[in-house]
Amino acid sequence: YDMHGNVWEWVEDCHTDNYSGAPSDGSALRTEECPSRVQRGGAWAYYPSYLRSAYRPSDYQDRRNATYGFRVAR
Repeated sequence: YDMHGNVWEWVEDCHTDNYSGAPSDGSALRTEECPSRVQRGGAWAYYPSYLRSAYRPSDYQDRRNATYGFRVAR
């Protein structure tokens, strides 16, 4: 519910150029070297075209930004 907009959600997946070799069971794509992680959902400061689950930018794990966050699930 309400997963798009607000802030980019950091996810566990390591960023790759494509899904080749990705797990088919829905688990996170992890690699030994993982300099950047995928973000999902778009953020308040971006164009509406970025508010898609299929859009998956990435950034370095140590970067901070007012539009980055995480979602708490219960």
